[in-house]
Amino acid sequence: MVLPTSSARAHTAAESKFRLSYPLVSSRAVRVVALDAGAESTVRRVAELSWHAASFYAAEPSWNADGLEGGPFNFTLRELVGTPALLNDVLLGVDAVIMVATSDAGTKAAAAIGSACAIRGIMTAGIIFGGAASRMTVSALRPYAGVLVVSNDEYDLEAILSALRA
Repeated sequence: MVLPTSSARAHTAAESKFRLSYPLVSSRAVRVVALDAGAESTVRRVAELSWHAASFYAAEPSWNADGLEGGPFNFTLRELVGTPALLNDVLLGVDAVIMVATSDAGTKAAAAIGSACAIRGIMTAGIIFGGAASRMTVSALRPYAGVLVVSNDEYDLEAILSALRA
């Protein structure tokens, strides 16, 4: 005998009001940004997989000590194929941004991108591989990242993208 689940038994009006009456989002627009050269190799590997709505970028290392050239909201990322892309344009229509780091080289970029996402209400996540070498980047991401993962397993980036239905 097959027993019906509690969801299948929800037949009264009071119970059925808790059912979802709309379809789940099929995919989310996600941007993945490598904050340093080590992270870029991981991001490149993951970008080669099949994704519905994920785009992949690298942060430029040409930022000065006073902040990002062009101001925090008008600086350039680089698509993995080398094409420059303004952060303002990259963030249009985005559901989530995942920043990936392996060192502290992208600390300023992490703070600036996190701040730009916070102003726009975009969910931000950070993945740090090899955590001890990235303490400053962890600190820069902490105020903005709803999810902050310190890991030694590069496949965690794939898992997060899959969970987001990217």
